[in-house]
Amino acid sequence: MAQYQVLPGPEAFLPPAAASMGVELPDPGQAHIEGRIVDEEEAYEYAARKLLAAKVPTIFPGPLVLWKWNEKAAQKAKALRKLADSMPMRLIPMADYRPKYPKIDPEVEINPNHPNLTIWHNKIDACIFVGVHCHQANLALKIIRGGTDCYTIAMCAQAGHEDACLSFRDISVQTIEKMTETILRLKKEGVKSQAVPFQQFTMNLQGRVA
Repeated sequence: MAQYQVLPGPEAFLPPAAASMGVELPDPGQAHIEGRIVDEEEAYEYAARKLLAAKVPTIFPGPLVLWKWNEKAAQKAKALRKLADSMPMRLIPMADYRPKYPKIDPEVEINPNHPNLTIWHNKIDACIFVGVHCHQANLALKIIRGGTDCYTIAMCAQAGHEDACLSFRDISVQTIEKMTETILRLKKEGVKSQAVPFQQFTMNLQGRVA
């Protein structure tokens, strides 16, 4: 039986959990690329190239870095800002997950439970999850794989995420800074970012709406 690959979708209305297909989480010092366990250094390079090749690379920061609940979170938030500027990448916060009754806006209140809406509307083709609670990230990554062609990168403070196309574990400020350094090095070596300028992207989006 061929090894299951965690690839961008659309895969299925109900894609299988990657863990149920034999995908394992990496050990400390490792990462996984599409279900294959690799050394962390290889993953930095691969992720940076995927982001540089994307037209709408986006960071989805979650509450664990949006809320200044300790000094470490504040430092990660600053490092993420530098990472976003290195491309540049868009920053779209993963909102507070708790629904507000009686009126619920499904693109805000239960995001990222419906991250496909955000990805479809913004034409996002590569994204980074960081600071999203693990149980929410696991659900969101499956939905993205099932219904979109977005390449997902999870930067997890715990053991990683099988359902991301690429996943780091035990992330810290240094991990985020290492990703920024890798992107800047590749750009210096001549790898150009394919990101669509935000103003041009907005005009194109308005044209499609019209």
